[in-house]
Amino acid sequence: MNNWFECKVRTEKMMEGGATKKVTEPYLVDALNFTEAEARIIDEITPFCNGQLEVVDIKRARYCEMFTSELENCDKWYKVKCAFVTIDEKTQAEKRTTQQMLVQASDLRDAVQRFDEGMKGSMVDYEITLVQETPLLDVFPYQQKAENAKPEYEA
Repeated sequence: MNNWFECKVRTEKMMEGGATKKVTEPYLVDALNFTEAEARIIDEITPFCNGQLEVVDIKRARYCEMFTSELENCDKWYKVKCAFVTIDEKTQAEKRTTQQMLVQASDLRDAVQRFDEGMKGSMVDYEITLVQETPLLDVFPYQQKAENAKPEYEA
C-alpha cells in the first residue's frame, strides 16, 4: 500500500530575459511519513534546481491506485473519483464505495480511456463520478535500491 504525500516546492525559475522568479510547484511522492516525504522530494528535485529550494507544504494525498503511461505526450496527471457498486447479500441494498485514483494521460478523454483500460480485469462494477486535471508536475513512486548498492551503514 502506498502512502502518497503532495509536496509543494518553492524554487527559483529562470524567465525569458534572464530574470528569476520564485514559483511554487506541487509534486507527489511515496513515503512512509512526512519526514521521509520531505527528504525524498528534496533528493528528487535538487538536481533540477538552479538556486534555493524550499518545501513549503506537505499533505497526505488519498490515492488508492495509479495508472501510469510511458508515452511522451502523456504529461498530465488526472484525479479520477470512482464509485464501486456492490450489492449487500443480506439486504439486497446497493452500496457505493468511493475511491480516488491517479491517471497519467495527454488529455481528459485519454484519462478516461486509460482508466477504463486499467480497470478491465476488475470484477466489481464501477462508475466514474469525476475526472479532474491536477496541478501535479511529477510523481515519484517508491523505488527499492539495487541489491548491489552500498548500504547506508555497516553493521
